[in-house]
Amino acid sequence: MNVLLTNIKELLQIRDASICILKGSEMKHLPTIKNAWLHIKNDTIADFGSMKEPPDGTFDKTIDCSGKIVLPSWCDSHTHIVYAGNREQEFVDRINGLSYQEIAEKGGGILNSAEKLQQTSEEDLFRQSAQRLEEVMKLGTGAIEIKSGYGLTTEAELKMLRVAKKLGQSYPVSVRTSFLGAHAVPKEFMNNKEGYVDLICNEMLPAVASENLADYVDVFCEDGYFSVEDTDKILTAASKYGLSPKIHVNQFNSIGGVAVGVKHNAITVDHLEIVSDDDIKELQQSNTLAVALPACSFFLSIPYTPGRALIDAGIPLALATDFNPGSSPTGNMNFVVAAACIKMNLTPEEAINAATLNAAHAMGLSQSHGSITKGKKANLIITKEIPSYGFLPYSFGSNCIDQVICNGEIL
Repeated sequence: MNVLLTNIKELLQIRDASICILKGSEMKHLPTIKNAWLHIKNDTIADFGSMKEPPDGTFDKTIDCSGKIVLPSWCDSHTHIVYAGNREQEFVDRINGLSYQEIAEKGGGILNSAEKLQQTSEEDLFRQSAQRLEEVMKLGTGAIEIKSGYGLTTEAELKMLRVAKKLGQSYPVSVRTSFLGAHAVPKEFMNNKEGYVDLICNEMLPAVASENLADYVDVFCEDGYFSVEDTDKILTAASKYGLSPKIHVNQFNSIGGVAVGVKHNAITVDHLEIVSDDDIKELQQSNTLAVALPACSFFLSIPYTPGRALIDAGIPLALATDFNPGSSPTGNMNFVVAAACIKMNLTPEEAINAATLNAAHAMGLSQSHGSITKGKKANLIITKEIPSYGFLPYSFGSNCIDQVICNGEIL
């Protein structure tokens, strides 16, 4: 397919191929071209420029983008979209006064999802998850990370990762997978967490590696889940299989998860609703990226990641949805960008950078995704006619997307 976009009101996120991550004051800058064109050849951005110097040649399709803004598709670096069923009853329980932790202690939460998933066939799990993936693609997501963690047995964890891999093979979206066997301690190990950690290290990890099912390893490092010592043990075992860490830290408490992530050269530490001065110092001295999940904070009514403080401290920040049935049942990156501006005090430029280029880096995809760069994947959002890109987070309840192009395909 040879496609030309013309009369683009503003083409956002124009970057040189050498720029892969932004931090500090760099995140305030969003390079653009007004009154632009963009040429797509097959699945790739072939060229772009100003309409003052339009391209030569013939094209299979021309799309007039008058009054519309074009930007790279969102990159969602933290999701759990492979799951079975929903947990709306827990939503009602929280309205009636129970906390997330209290629901988990009653056998709800992750253990509830694990029980449902273990009873769901791989075919049905794929069907349910594919519906969610199709939804988020239409909302502008062009690259996505998918975690396991609702299996909590070797068989069920492998089933989740196979489904995630199959999704990537079945749709024109880039999928990265993370093994999150350490999401919660299953019922049968409730009084033997050490035994479950050993199962992860000695059985699950080798099985995941033998089928080449995961790009990353993840651990929920939190009080009541997995300790810093547990996390260190699992990440050490995972390193033998070439799995880089992307770990859950500081959702409810700061217990040293950031430090252990940095120790293991984690590509990201995610959540960070609670951040200490020591956590900031650890991140400043590392190459680890912070990932904020504001939809989770919105849904659970917990603090928001202090994005303003992290950026001002020179720490690179990405945004993601945390799409999951218990604490963030949405894959809408448009809402996430808006929430980052409204609740975390990011500027529109910072939020868009965090949801595109930095988010691509959070998945190891910054060479192919996250910016308008010659040779990168043609993953694009074409907005409706809007006054400016600041209107995207401003109109947080509206769908401002007109068309989505994913790997050169018009959805």
